[in-house]
Amino acid sequence: MSSRTTRVAGRALAALVLLASIAGGTTTAQAGATVCPPDEDELTIGQISSSPNVLSCGLVGSVVVYDNTGLAIPEPDTAVAIDAIDPSGTTHGFMLKVAKDGRLSYDLSETSADTPDGTDSADVLVNPTTTALDQSAESDASGTETPDATGTEVADADAATALGACSDGAYATKDLKEYGTYNWYIGDGGMPGALSQYNARLAFADAIDNITGSYNNCGYTDQVDASSSYQGTTTYEADINSSSQCTSRDGKSTWDAGDLYGGHVAVACTWSWDWVGMKNDLREGDVRYNTADFDFTNSPTSGCWNLYDIRSVGTHEAGHVFGMGHVGSGHDNLTMYTNSFTCTTKARTLGKGDILGLRSIY
Repeated sequence: MSSRTTRVAGRALAALVLLASIAGGTTTAQAGATVCPPDEDELTIGQISSSPNVLSCGLVGSVVVYDNTGLAIPEPDTAVAIDAIDPSGTTHGFMLKVAKDGRLSYDLSETSADTPDGTDSADVLVNPTTTALDQSAESDASGTETPDATGTEVADADAATALGACSDGAYATKDLKEYGTYNWYIGDGGMPGALSQYNARLAFADAIDNITGSYNNCGYTDQVDASSSYQGTTTYEADINSSSQCTSRDGKSTWDAGDLYGGHVAVACTWSWDWVGMKNDLREGDVRYNTADFDFTNSPTSGCWNLYDIRSVGTHEAGHVFGMGHVGSGHDNLTMYTNSFTCTTKARTLGKGDILGLRSIY
């Protein structure tokens, strides 16, 4: 059933409730009635500002757009968030939450006052939603980039930037935490930098390990209790479309490459169970590199030009998956700055603020 058909059916049910109320001698809607937004394929933040009920309005699966990003409204008791890297260094992303009773709310900020306490519980997705992107050969993941050129990688030279990173304690956290193990897959389409599936797995795993292992040059020990486990390749794709919109989740945390909104280098989409009084519990975290508009390399060299480092971008995106938000102007030495920059590997290495932020969550 399409989202539009679902919305129509939901609104018909709401109308019947109101008619029954009138027939019973009252002119007010019964408890739980809600004002529904227009029946449109895409809704704006302004159109959901009245906090509609996604059940009575039939809104599950409808897309809310904001700041060149979008989120498909999830099922009740779920939150979904999007974060994008932008070469301009500006922040793009927001969060939607659906309460247990179906009430929809949103958060345009990237900070949270929730405490990082709680326990993990098993994720059960009885009927995963597959989209047009969930196929074995995704059309927008062309994989046509030129393979990496040979040469000496510039990683060691980038260590010189560590001093600034080690003195900057800025960080932002999201309402999100992985309480258990982050089980992740890679898609079976093209990979950034024209990497093979095997080399892409190694690059992505290294990026994720940079977060879970607190990799840094500042002398900080690893006190972050976070873990991950690679699960293999999948015919499912990241639930992110070419407009940088998080679609309905399919139950697999997938890393891949393809087309995104033209100004986004990469996008992370996270879905979580909405827990009051503690960080939301991560259920799925998908990452997509934009190989339609940007070029990537796994080994930036002295001859590099306009190429994004796969592991730097991946470390940044993994930070989002594990609950970190963006830091903005004045903090470009930190991994969670809003841009990973081209031809540099410095975002592979966490700075003081990155470490402190992760420790505040874990």
